[in-house]
Amino acid sequence: MAEMAGPRSLENAKDWILGKLEARVHPFALTDVDRTRAVIESLTGLDGATWAAAWAGQGDAYAKQAEAAEARGDTAAARDNWYQAYGFYFLGRFPCPNHPDKLASYEKEVTAYQSFGKYATPAIEVVTLPFDGREGEGREITFYVRLPEGIDSPPAIVMWGGVDAWKEEMTILTEGLAARGFATVALDNVGTGQSPIKAGPDGERQFLPVLDWVETCGRFDATRIAIVGRSFGGHWATKLAHLMPERFRAAVNWGGGVHYMFQPDWIEKSRYPDSYLMELVETRSRMLGATNDAEYIEGFKVLSLLDQGLLDQPCAPLLLINGKNDTQCPVADIELLTEHGDPKSVRLFPGRGHMGFGPGTVDTIIDWLKARLA
Repeated sequence: MAEMAGPRSLENAKDWILGKLEARVHPFALTDVDRTRAVIESLTGLDGATWAAAWAGQGDAYAKQAEAAEARGDTAAARDNWYQAYGFYFLGRFPCPNHPDKLASYEKEVTAYQSFGKYATPAIEVVTLPFDGREGEGREITFYVRLPEGIDSPPAIVMWGGVDAWKEEMTILTEGLAARGFATVALDNVGTGQSPIKAGPDGERQFLPVLDWVETCGRFDATRIAIVGRSFGGHWATKLAHLMPERFRAAVNWGGGVHYMFQPDWIEKSRYPDSYLMELVETRSRMLGATNDAEYIEGFKVLSLLDQGLLDQPCAPLLLINGKNDTQCPVADIELLTEHGDPKSVRLFPGRGHMGFGPGTVDTIIDWLKARLA
């Protein structure tokens, strides 16, 4: 696998960012190209304070424009400016808010995104449910709902992101699904964003109140529910598909690990993958609640679905999708899944890295879901 000896230098990071910006892929697919390029050129460091200030400053500028547009009643301009504000605040907290200034950028990100959501088509509704957390955990869970226009009781797709792309970053997928008649429910991956808990061997309990709500609120077709886990979130989609296959018409693991990803040898190989900008270990550790390397390694080890004895159980129809050259999650985990339990659908994109990002990836997922939710 392609890996680096250590963290990127500033100049190396700038080159990497410019490549992602030119390709318009995560995490540089959301913001205005010219303004983003200007920030890249002006970057003087990758430390939390410097990084957050560079991106959040642009977010503040767009937020002011959005507020001015709202004041004059221009909802289209308000929508577009709030989206740009959100995008720059997202970069300001990327990959995770492990510094006070990055945390402040994240808080602004959520506010800007929810302001954008009021003007989006379809609108993005914020829903909060109580969560029966343990001592020290959160007591509520927040998620976003989008309903397709003109369809009563639509099928519902519940989705979540990975370690750095959270519920706000599911927008492009939710728009594509809404256009095809599907409702979407987007929440944060376990241990990220506004998740009430940290990732552990029973982290799937975070999703259960949301799934119960989807089935009982009367707004969706409860007989046609699917789940999608993006990046690390694919781990939880795979686990739920095996734990409760009767609840789902379909499940998608879009680049997530199940066993080999959590082994010590892969942990070492994936510390500095060439496909990641910076702070991957720090971001994963924050998701786990790990405070040192030993806790990080142990926190990963206990997530193995093979060791939990799940892979030979029946599972819901499951799509496994990734790039063949993924340096963050081993393709061997897809091979492992195909060797156990019920048959799976697989799509690997040659020449692509993590999640197989590129032309046709999102359409492949949507078309597969559409066939199973018809």
